[in-house]
Amino acid sequence: MDITYPESAEKFRAKVRDFLASNLPKDWRGVGGLSRDEAADFTEKWRNVLYREGYLAVGWPKEYGGAGLSQLEQVVLAEEFTRAGVPSGGPNDAFGIQMLGNTLIRWGTEEQKKRFLPRILSGEDRWCQGYSEPNAGSDLANLACRAVLDGDEWVINGQKIWTSAGHLANWIFVLTRTDPEAPKHKGISFLLCPMDQPGVEVRPIKMISGESEFNEVFFTDARTSKDNIVGAPGEGWSVAMTLLGYERGEAAATIPIRFRAELDRLLELAKETGASSNPVFRDRLAYCYSKVEIMRYLGYRTLTSFLSGGAPGPEASISKLYWSEYHKVVTELAVDMLGLEALVPSGRKPTSAFQTDDIGAPNSSNSWVMTYLNARAGTIYAGTSQIQKNILGELVLGLPKEPRLDKGPWNASSSK
Repeated sequence: MDITYPESAEKFRAKVRDFLASNLPKDWRGVGGLSRDEAADFTEKWRNVLYREGYLAVGWPKEYGGAGLSQLEQVVLAEEFTRAGVPSGGPNDAFGIQMLGNTLIRWGTEEQKKRFLPRILSGEDRWCQGYSEPNAGSDLANLACRAVLDGDEWVINGQKIWTSAGHLANWIFVLTRTDPEAPKHKGISFLLCPMDQPGVEVRPIKMISGESEFNEVFFTDARTSKDNIVGAPGEGWSVAMTLLGYERGEAAATIPIRFRAELDRLLELAKETGASSNPVFRDRLAYCYSKVEIMRYLGYRTLTSFLSGGAPGPEASISKLYWSEYHKVVTELAVDMLGLEALVPSGRKPTSAFQTDDIGAPNSSNSWVMTYLNARAGTIYAGTSQIQKNILGELVLGLPKEPRLDKGPWNASSSK
């Protein structure tokens, strides 16, 4: 396989490096070298720089405010941002830009695109995801959150859970049941709802790491315009699956870069702790190296699909399943290297509970232990590993589907 980048990609790389050199301090070591408060402040200011210079939503078409970059250029950009240790956006941008923005470009009306896309880019609207419920997680189609059309508005009642960054958002895209008499996959609609209203309550949930980065969201006669529906009533499941494809697959060619940077830091930890001279640890490190390299080539395969005009489909589950299961293994290794120090961790904590720590983060025991605890969640959010395996088995490999007992109309009692 020839993975040499073409000359055009290397020219773009030089342009990105010039941009970074012009906008970062001379002594810049990466956002991981900042305290948590400093990192949050930098990320907010850096997002404004990216917005001003056209480096947000780089995969969106130019007519919608994006940069219109190719997938290969996006990979180059991710490589250079990772090497520099800078974020590609703010904490809610994965929901607003990567997920909802791409979904609106595919499913939204022109009026919706003109209204919401510029506000996503400017940061005026910050989004979170309203999918899972207490009785509708892996069985998402069992959701019970209801929406009823009342004149010119949808009235929403129900509960969502595991709402990442919901405490920072002022809008939520929410799956609701608008036709309880239809089969459960058919009676769902995809609504856009403002959170700054009396009918929406956000309650934080304490994580195993001690942080509260996700929440419960309660809707009590919350209202949104009848025009804030993406797709037709009852088409919400198809819209939702499109969005999940972007969540799971769009970054397949770029997230291996972060995992490689994390592994490089782990190799340094092995030297610092003396684990590099232990044959058992060396074998485990070699295993992790091989997994990251495989992840990189899986990303290139996904990139090839994009370059040939493809879009995220069920194959996106390959990337999500792979990196989330790998991350459990590599962080367990880090904790084992730390030994007794992992029992009383100290030093800087990660600034995020998702995926790896920031680029440039020190090898503190707190950084590794908190990342280790958070890695467990990676096999659950965005679809559990079991669900990913079902998707791959049934929709990619064509294996027989599991027996279904829920083909009839949705039953409210099944959600209790």
